[in-house]
Amino acid sequence: MAVAQQERAIRTRRVILEAAAAIFEERGYESTTIAEILERADVTKGALYFHFPSKGDLARGVLAAAVTTDGVRPQALKLQELIDILLLLAYRLPREPMLSAALRMAIDLQSRRQFGTAWPDWIELLTGILKDGKNRGEVLQHIDEAEIARTLVGCWTGVRVVTEGLPGSYDLPGEITSLLKLLLPAVATPTVLPRLEISSARAAHLYDDMPAWRAELAESDVVGLTH
Repeated sequence: MAVAQQERAIRTRRVILEAAAAIFEERGYESTTIAEILERADVTKGALYFHFPSKGDLARGVLAAAVTTDGVRPQALKLQELIDILLLLAYRLPREPMLSAALRMAIDLQSRRQFGTAWPDWIELLTGILKDGKNRGEVLQHIDEAEIARTLVGCWTGVRVVTEGLPGSYDLPGEITSLLKLLLPAVATPTVLPRLEISSARAAHLYDDMPAWRAELAESDVVGLTH
C-alpha cells in the first residue's frame, strides 16, 4: 500500500511540474498563475501545495528536472556518453516543455536573477565525464575539463537561442551535430576521435529507444527492491 501511495505521489508531482513547465514555456514565469497550473494539471490546490509550497518552488523544480541524462546508456567511451547526452537533449528539447521552459527561464533576466539557471549543474556533469575520459586516455592531456565543459554548455545554448530567432526552420540535433564535429577534434585523442559517432540520426535513435531504456530501468528497480 505504501509503495502504491508513493508511486501516486511521484506521478502527481510530475504532472504538476509538467503543467507548470508547459505554461512557463508558453507565457513566461511571471505571467503564469497558480490557477492556470491547477487547471492544466487537474489537481487540487492542496495537492499542488503539498509538493510545491510556492510558484518559486515550481520554477526551481523545473530547473532541476532539466538536468537529465535519461535515455543515455553506458558506452565503452566516456566521450560517446557526453555526445549522446548533448545530442539527445537537442532532440528532446523541442518536444518536451520541461526542457524548453528551463531554457526560457535561464535566458530571461528576471527569472535568472530569482532562481539562477541549470547551467552550473550541466557544467559540473560534463566536467566529470571529461575527467573520466581523460583518465581513460580519451581526452587530450592538456585539456582543462571545466573550461571545455563551460564552452560546450555555452555553445549548445547559443546554437539553440540563435537558430530559434533566425528565419526559416532549423533541425537542432543537426545543428548540435555540426557543433560537436567542430569542437571535438580539439578535445579527443587522435585514436579515439574516429570511433565517436556524431550524427542527428543517432539523436533520433536514442530518443526512440527511451521507452525501452525506461522499461529496463523500472525492471532493475523492482529487482533491487526484492533483494
